[in-house]
Amino acid sequence: MADGGGWRPPRPCEAYRAEWKLCRSAGHFLHHYYVHGERPTCEQWRRDLMSCRDWEERRSADAQRSLCESERARVQAAQKHALVWTPRQSPPTDWHLPLLQEEKDE
Repeated sequence: MADGGGWRPPRPCEAYRAEWKLCRSAGHFLHHYYVHGERPTCEQWRRDLMSCRDWEERRSADAQRSLCESERARVQAAQKHALVWTPRQSPPTDWHLPLLQEEKDE
């Protein structure tokens, strides 16, 4: 893997650039600040973009290692959040029945 023979970055460099640009946008800033209460950190996307470009230009082993570690961390961060609901195996038995009217309507 370190020799870089047939290795390609997990995403095209344009995808890293698009993610970095989105992260720096005003809409993303407002959404992230509203949801998390802090400013978004876009530095990782910039580092990934620079590593991807470095890989394409020089086939740098450090750039390859950096991209692999970053993607691995991103996948682990996404997997650590458990589902809120457990997925159903089948629909409820009474799914086809009409909904009950509210008692206040009567």
